[in-house]
Amino acid sequence: MTAKEIITGTIDRAGRLDKALAGAAGLSRERVKRLIADGAISVGGAVALDPSSKIAAGAQFAIALPPAKPLDVEPQDIPLTVAFEDEHLIVVDKPAGMVVHPAAGNRDATLVNALLFHCAGRLSGINGVARPGIVHRIDKDTSGLIVVAKTDAAHEGLAGQFADHSIHRRYLAVCAGHPNPPSGTIEARLGRSDRDRKKMAVLPEDAERGKHAITHYRAIRRLDHATLIECRLETGRTHQVRVHLMSIGHPLLGDPIYGRTPKALRALLSELGFTRQALHAAELGFIHPATGEKVQFTAELPRDMRELIDETAR
Repeated sequence: MTAKEIITGTIDRAGRLDKALAGAAGLSRERVKRLIADGAISVGGAVALDPSSKIAAGAQFAIALPPAKPLDVEPQDIPLTVAFEDEHLIVVDKPAGMVVHPAAGNRDATLVNALLFHCAGRLSGINGVARPGIVHRIDKDTSGLIVVAKTDAAHEGLAGQFADHSIHRRYLAVCAGHPNPPSGTIEARLGRSDRDRKKMAVLPEDAERGKHAITHYRAIRRLDHATLIECRLETGRTHQVRVHLMSIGHPLLGDPIYGRTPKALRALLSELGFTRQALHAAELGFIHPATGEKVQFTAELPRDMRELIDETAR
């Protein structure tokens, strides 16, 4: 059995135990809480018991980190389009068709496989698992920007921003028809469909399940039986843009689950071989969890969406 790694140090700032230890040891607060529950942390020679207890500056601590559980996923030399990378995080422009995380039926050629090779193991293991710190996801057939944490501290910092909805996310999409009004806000609770558990659906706002979701949309360009539309997300729910636009009668072109391609465009989509939802994560902005700097990244529309827009603009 691999020996445990022992982290020792001194608390540099008084405060709540889990927060102070997370800052001093470079771990996430959730990881610290689990380690306290496992009896793996001592402060001043005594085993720590309560993550909410107070600790003084200058206190000595020791953390016995168990070896990371291996992830049964092989690194694969898959080219990545990297928008930004430093020792804390990496921002990737994911192509449509690439699954983010391995699952049944998709064990290879995922973003995780590619990251394991590209980053050579320098990725967060926030849950004590040797795996990349996937902070958020985008659908297999959605293209665009995704940020991945390399350290536990970066993972926690990014996850906190996603949780409080302070992340800037701008999507470009091509929807069926012409929304009227051409701009607005869709506020609708989302959860699993009662009819098909693989699909999401709009739920009553007083429903006990599901999550509140908010999408701001704006028509950018009127096309033939379609519209190039911008969506800015306040929340990041599963299939949010796809379900919200469907709910107002303007599903995404090419969407195999929620779409209803206008009859006038079916031949064109077939000719172009466009079989995915026309959705692209074009902008991603956040506060860098290590530097505190406000950063923002942009990914150009992929060729298939540019062709779709060009052809429907004629």
